[in-house]
Amino acid sequence: MRHPGESTAGDRYPTVDEVNAAARALTLRRPDLCRIRTVGTSRAGEPLLLLSVGHGRRNVLVVAGPHANEMIGGATALRLARWVAADPALREGADAAWHFLLCADPDGARLNEAVPDGRFTMLGHYRHFFRPRAAEQPEWLPDDGSLAGALPETRALIAVIDELRPVLQCSLHGIDVGGSFIQVTRAIPRLAERIAKSAAEFDIPLEAGSSDAFHWPSPGPGVYVMPPPGGPREDASNSTWTYAHRYGGITAIAEVPMWACDRAGDTSPHPAADEALRAAGVALRRASEHVGGLIGELRPCLSGDGGPLLRAACEIVAVGPQLAADWDPALRTASAPPLPAMTRARVSSVEIYAQRLPLRAAAMLLRLARGADPSQVPAAAVRERLERLVADWCRAYETAHRARWVPVRHQAEQHARVVLAAFELLPG
Repeated sequence: MRHPGESTAGDRYPTVDEVNAAARALTLRRPDLCRIRTVGTSRAGEPLLLLSVGHGRRNVLVVAGPHANEMIGGATALRLARWVAADPALREGADAAWHFLLCADPDGARLNEAVPDGRFTMLGHYRHFFRPRAAEQPEWLPDDGSLAGALPETRALIAVIDELRPVLQCSLHGIDVGGSFIQVTRAIPRLAERIAKSAAEFDIPLEAGSSDAFHWPSPGPGVYVMPPPGGPREDASNSTWTYAHRYGGITAIAEVPMWACDRAGDTSPHPAADEALRAAGVALRRASEHVGGLIGELRPCLSGDGGPLLRAACEIVAVGPQLAADWDPALRTASAPPLPAMTRARVSSVEIYAQRLPLRAAAMLLRLARGADPSQVPAAAVRERLERLVADWCRAYETAHRARWVPVRHQAEQHARVVLAAFELLPG
């Protein structure tokens, strides 16, 4: 009998090569509508491909794969491209052309493609996990907001935005455990009701309490409106999301879960919120300290600087506990803005966050340990401990939130419908 958190055989995410090949095949079938071109090159020399469908005046830009661990974007982009190619109402009827950046970070995406075919599990996901540190993610500009020190992937994305001046930019993201939601840089009326109907069809909860958006307006479950760039408690001013504003466009960041957690949509009051938030803060700090100690033991056994895996793990260990000050009663200062009413959904989002971050760091450290010189006794010992730790934390994570696997086709369908809803409901 299949475990609720396990995929069925063959239910998997397409690889970078598979997405690119399918996009090229679409252009061969519909050369009247579709074209594909290289708009840049990654740090490792991978081409950054842009698939365009339609010839309308209003441009829509869809960005897949901005975070290397969020593998659903390629499947969603292909689904959307096929819909647009098949439906004139989304092209001529809307005077629109759709453009799909098929993978914004192909180098990172390939580091997540090692999950073997067959049934996909949480442990299988985390044993091959990679997510680069913030400075190495293509949607973030340097701190000064300039392009001088930006990644080549970032410069390519900015150049596409400058060329297309999109009325809508959709960034395809995903989360491991939780619900479906969308963040928009400007309000889009009636969006909440549209995505709710779709999510219910696939038995995916709406994220009603995202800890990333505690202080943001929410016109309905699963929809969050970002504060204006440069406003209080807003950290996207130097991102490619708000860059599109200079052309009057709106950016929508669409999120869909790999594993659904029903508590993500529970808006009832939490009976002991302070206690739960304090416990989550303690757990995050202790787990981060534990992983930090393992980093210290493993580092002397690594060749070179450990590369992007170690940089990312170190950032999580350093930053995670500091972020807990946003919600942990033991750390919050008197000057901090008050938290919203703490529902079960909001507390659940914090608890997921507190487990997710150190698990990510431990998982990337395990990958490093597996590649270390096996003849070194310290490296072998650390690897053995990390194998047990990642397995135990995955089991605890899955159990605590009663995580239910969402089939890849349902993830992609919900993702695509959220993007279509944002486009069809655009103001003006």
